[in-house]
Amino acid sequence: MSQINKEDIKQEVFDLYDDYAHNRLDRRSFVQKLSLYAVGGLTVPAIMSFLMPDYKTTAEVKADDPALSSGYINYSSPKGGGTIKGLLSKPKDAKKKLGGIIVVHENRGLNPYIEDVGRRAALAGFISLAPDALTPLGGYPGNDDAGREMQSKRDKGQMEEDFIAAFEYLKKHKDCNGKVGVVGFCFGGGIANMMATRVPDLAAAVPFYGGQPAAADVPKINAPLMLHYASLDTRITGGWPAYEEALKANNKTYRAFIYENVNHGFHNNTTPRYDKPAADLAWQRTIEFFTENLKG
Repeated sequence: MSQINKEDIKQEVFDLYDDYAHNRLDRRSFVQKLSLYAVGGLTVPAIMSFLMPDYKTTAEVKADDPALSSGYINYSSPKGGGTIKGLLSKPKDAKKKLGGIIVVHENRGLNPYIEDVGRRAALAGFISLAPDALTPLGGYPGNDDAGREMQSKRDKGQMEEDFIAAFEYLKKHKDCNGKVGVVGFCFGGGIANMMATRVPDLAAAVPFYGGQPAAADVPKINAPLMLHYASLDTRITGGWPAYEEALKANNKTYRAFIYENVNHGFHNNTTPRYDKPAADLAWQRTIEFFTENLKG
């Protein structure tokens, strides 16, 4: 088979990849289980190659986009990793102070996909900061498997502090208007929910398929929320009804969307779990939500 299409892959294979990508399956077990689905022209190496991210051809906004000023900065995280590196991006021709967006990566560090999302946010008219929680261990290592292994070695509480420190840095930045929101994906979605409970002056939070906070923490939420879930992602979406109940009970402001027949990671355009219609709609809604809450 010269080319594999998404339709050639059974849902169980995407579920296996989800287990592998979230450290519930080691590589050897993942390969063993994939062999059950290697039929006809589908070989295990072909399936593996198809499932892995493609960072070479997928960037929507190039690193040297002439409309942007984008580069790495370091900021202080005294309660977390000490000094954290992040990608700071903003429109080059901005005439006034901008709303700020913290862009939080998945469970594998600041990879090219998340850097691209940071630049997309800047192109939409914001100043964005995409931190790399792997900075204390040397930074994103250049591939996701090693990145996941590294991130699993960091203390979760310290990583939380790193993203809260990013909020404080961006809020005080000379080009920011003081209104800062957060968008996060997977692990980052959980961080976005956490920041909503812990940062009283957070202006907006947008978790993409993020783990939910404890019901006891929901009363602390001040920021309006926009939540994006995938219908096939039973692991994370299964926690939504209880979270919604707690949000309603505490009169919190939120909008939630469950995208049908898409997987966890549907916004990530570097892997075959990507669903362009759902990703485009979710991102359009996200930018409109940030425009509403961070500008002015």
